[in-house]
Amino acid sequence: MSTSDLCQALLGHYCTKRHRGKEDRKEVLERKQKVLHLVSQWMFLCKDFLREDEHVKLFIKTLCRYVLDDLYEHPALEKDVMEVQKVYQLHRRHLVDDYSPQRKSRALFHQLSVKENGLQSRGAHRETKEVMCHVYITMDSYISMRTHAEVVAQQLLQTVAERMDVLHGELVLVAVTYPGGRLLLQPQDRIFSSSLRPVGRLHVCRKDLGEVLNPFTDNSEQQQRTARMLSLNTWDVAVALTDTEWTIFDSMHEQELVYFTFSRHASSQHTLALELLLQRCNDVQLWVMTEVLLCPTLCQRVQLIKKFIKIAAHCKAQRNLNCFFAIIMGLNAAAVSRLSQTWEKIPGKFKKLFSELETVTDPSLNHKAYRDSFKKMKAPKIPFLPLLLKDITFIHEGNKTFHDNLVNFEKLHMIADMARLIRQCQKDHMGNGITQKSSSEVRAYIDNLHIIDNQQTLFELSHRLEPRA
Repeated sequence: MSTSDLCQALLGHYCTKRHRGKEDRKEVLERKQKVLHLVSQWMFLCKDFLREDEHVKLFIKTLCRYVLDDLYEHPALEKDVMEVQKVYQLHRRHLVDDYSPQRKSRALFHQLSVKENGLQSRGAHRETKEVMCHVYITMDSYISMRTHAEVVAQQLLQTVAERMDVLHGELVLVAVTYPGGRLLLQPQDRIFSSSLRPVGRLHVCRKDLGEVLNPFTDNSEQQQRTARMLSLNTWDVAVALTDTEWTIFDSMHEQELVYFTFSRHASSQHTLALELLLQRCNDVQLWVMTEVLLCPTLCQRVQLIKKFIKIAAHCKAQRNLNCFFAIIMGLNAAAVSRLSQTWEKIPGKFKKLFSELETVTDPSLNHKAYRDSFKKMKAPKIPFLPLLLKDITFIHEGNKTFHDNLVNFEKLHMIADMARLIRQCQKDHMGNGITQKSSSEVRAYIDNLHIIDNQQTLFELSHRLEPRA
């Protein structure tokens, strides 16, 4: 049922008395109150997604006009219409400061339009919050950057230059649009559109030669890169990773799961936080592989794998299962797991710890180990989002939404339970505090991760480190 159809059905149900006069006054009042209660709950749960819907704006205004017209006959409706108004942060005085229903409704419409423009929801807050951005430094590697939605090209270039230890003036930023065009971004050009989507695939190039910057050719630079990673405190790294993911997860509305599952092709503007978390999970997995496979010496690779095992354990302790899974999957990826000489050097206690962590990610019995472990964790906590999407997709595709033109409410109740899980995971975050402070050095590192996203390149690096026997 589209939003427009639902609005029309609710208005029709509210106004049924205009077409039949057999109900007594009490029945008419109860029916109207049921409609208003349903509308109040709907708006409260979904206001982030309905705030800009023109059908909903017209529906609320029309419904309020009907209710104001009915107040003389049914004074008890005043309390119910107040519930609808609360969603839009309206004050009671706009219902009772004038005797005329027409004047009252005009005042109500004016207040409604003012509040709609200034309403602060989770979705609106994202415009002032941080976002994730991929800036490619070679054709198959990028820096995953944590930045703000108002960032301009010059600011991105400065961050990349500092991360790559090159002069800012040597670099330019190019946006590759999907039809194949290239756009040279000027210093003050905005990177993100109003929908928080980048203007294209972002590439950093050298200004003099026009060649893409390649940070992976110098062996000494790779050693410095590894040394920097090894110098970071593992708990601080886990804290920084969790802080980044919690910022995104806490801004996510549970209904993003529903939009993503039912109408993914038309709902990208409503699933931004969810997509960022899925992207972050993929980024962390590739980052683990990249760091290990760019480590040139056996001894340092062993130390690096030990470090990632500890970081994964810390993420689990901090109840960040999304990042925990990503790190374990990165270490279990074929390009890393095939490094037999490296894994043989891992101390026994770290192998035992890694085996225990792997058990949690075991997919057997429909991920029973993970589900049992996650259920025991108190909120706030960050679930493994890909598995949650798999569950809700299975419910959606395995059950018909309609049977003989009747709504399959059992299916919708199951989907509601999945969406409600997000709200339960987000609760009490102010009291328990899932995020902590990390050092500025660790924060700067985690906010700008070097990542190779080409599997062939990763396998070539793996075979270069340990050739086939």
